[in-house]
Amino acid sequence: MQERVSGPDLKILKQLQDDASLTAAELADRIGLSQSPCWRRVNRLEEEGYIQKRVAILDAEKLGMDVVVFCSVNLSAHGRRSLEEFEAAVAQLPEVTECYTMTGTMDYMLKIVTKDIRHYEQFVRKFLSQMPGIQEIHSNVAVTKIKNTTSLPLGTQL
Repeated sequence: MQERVSGPDLKILKQLQDDASLTAAELADRIGLSQSPCWRRVNRLEEEGYIQKRVAILDAEKLGMDVVVFCSVNLSAHGRRSLEEFEAAVAQLPEVTECYTMTGTMDYMLKIVTKDIRHYEQFVRKFLSQMPGIQEIHSNVAVTKIKNTTSLPLGTQL
């Protein structure tokens, strides 16, 4: 397990998760360091894996992707090979934006984004239900987005 970050590194991570397009000068100014030490810290955080990658977050609705479905999946077999095959197949489906193994009554939870409900139905019929080893699929369509963030709760204490 890696050490937790604190101090200036935590400030850097907080700023970058809100806006990864900040220049080194802007970032250094916001956290109160000079540019060179700030940039060295950013590089170290990337090398150590705290910063996995920098991306642009797109507006799904503006791009015509209005349907978000949370889909639970149970497999008929739970051997290592079955799990690996399912996970490899799911990784190839662009509509699946997140996939988690679960405890409890389901094996996997998928977050699926499509342009409309008809596209979701076609996705299930053509791809998801055709995957070997699937015993059951349960879909829950999101109605209203209340909160959607990629920001981690850095520095919060309970």
